[in-house]
Amino acid sequence: MKDNEPAKLIVIVEDDPDVAKIIEQVLADFGFRTVWCRSAGDLLRRLRALAPDLCIIDLGLPDMDGIEAMQRVRAQSGCGILILTGRAHVSDRVMGLELGADDYVLKPFEPRELVARVRSIVRRREGSEMQARQIAEFSGWRFNLGNNTLTAPNGEEHALSTAEADLLKVFVNNPNRILQREKLMGTRDLAPNDRAIDVRISRLRRKLEPDPQSPAFIKTVYGAGYLFLATVNWSGGGAA
Repeated sequence: MKDNEPAKLIVIVEDDPDVAKIIEQVLADFGFRTVWCRSAGDLLRRLRALAPDLCIIDLGLPDMDGIEAMQRVRAQSGCGILILTGRAHVSDRVMGLELGADDYVLKPFEPRELVARVRSIVRRREGSEMQARQIAEFSGWRFNLGNNTLTAPNGEEHALSTAEADLLKVFVNNPNRILQREKLMGTRDLAPNDRAIDVRISRLRRKLEPDPQSPAFIKTVYGAGYLFLATVNWSGGGAA
């Protein structure tokens, strides 16, 4: 998990408080945020507001069969789904996978194995999202994250350095938000007098801004950081 990314949110749908507590503790130890839902109904009421990265769903829920709960989650969300079950029947696990679950874990489980499964699902889904979000478009500009190419509205192409591309990637993924210099550098221990980020901003502005002295996209917010002022649309780019 990168330092400049928020911790992934895992929703635990489990009616046994002891089991839920074990899962919450081990996931927290590995840097995940967690929310516990005691029932399928609780999850479905809160799903859109929570917007989890992954749901761990027990098949033996008190108010709804876990398979049905999983199907309803899949219909509303693109989050990862990990089935947790004490059922010995292979058919239950196979059905869950066929209906859209990413993986399953049997009870009783080894907590570190559970974490490994969660991490694997999150990584796979991140990879799929990155492939789908390869080209960022804003105000006529096109930025291909696959090959670090920036194309101007007139068709002129600019090859960005790795440092410039990494900076623009943070901007296009966080448009219209004030970003502190530490987030833009991807580190938490940036010295107050470190001007490396300002140099990168200046270089990127020279390629991106019609008038670098009066920037239209990368705004300086004095005392706070920088703001990328743009509406960003995403599309897939195929092979780079």
